[in-house]
Amino acid sequence: MKSFAGYIFDLDGTIYLGNRLIDGAIEVIESLQSRHKKILFLTNKTIETREKYVTKLNDLGINIGIDQILSPTLVTIRFLKENYNGCSIFVIGEAVIKEEFKQAGFTFAVSPEETEVVIISWDRNFHYSHLDFAYQAIKKGAIVLATNPDRTCPIEGGDVPDCGGMIGAIEGATGKKIELITGKPSIYMVKAALEILQLNADQCLMTGDRIETDILMGKLAGLYTALVLTGVTQKWDIQQSNYQPDYILNSVYDLLLEDTIEETASIK
Repeated sequence: MKSFAGYIFDLDGTIYLGNRLIDGAIEVIESLQSRHKKILFLTNKTIETREKYVTKLNDLGINIGIDQILSPTLVTIRFLKENYNGCSIFVIGEAVIKEEFKQAGFTFAVSPEETEVVIISWDRNFHYSHLDFAYQAIKKGAIVLATNPDRTCPIEGGDVPDCGGMIGAIEGATGKKIELITGKPSIYMVKAALEILQLNADQCLMTGDRIETDILMGKLAGLYTALVLTGVTQKWDIQQSNYQPDYILNSVYDLLLEDTIEETASIK
């Protein structure tokens, strides 16, 4: 494996599972930091703040700052301000994401009629009333976007339903596919990541556990990609996918074996 100027990492399933750090993750990050590499962590989750992610990683022994965390909430706020500044929004999501939109100055619609943008994110308290409000707003012409397409979120011992469940409900009611997504694998997410790193796509390696988000995003944007087998995607999934990673790693720890990684981790 070649050396890169920038290293972009997914979190869940790549750096940790739940509250358990994946073996070798600290050593990998410390090695990259010692070589003055640029590092950025991407998450598709909207149920925690970036500050919370910094605290979690620091507590797990990975010393990084808030400027090294990029979330779909941040990308969505940026997208709306650039394209629909001043819009009134309805958010399917938890208190955390709603508070971030509030702090960013957005107006929350109180009726479907005044809703200009419907935002769908992971909501563990998703209710029929949310579905009905969004459906009525979309019928009346509201734009709809989703923060991420993930069907499930990996946790220690398995996985749980993610934003894909909320998307499925809206698509089922409206009969229309939601095309606008701001988180991985969206170009909006990778554009923000490269601007933060101040690097070109071909100078960076994207490492993640999902072939349909992490690897797809990297491929579409021209990043080099590495798939880890510690999360959602497993070996048998790779051969059936239209998107093939440049490198396949047993875990993120394999990045310490840069010189031999193509021999030890590739699938033929």
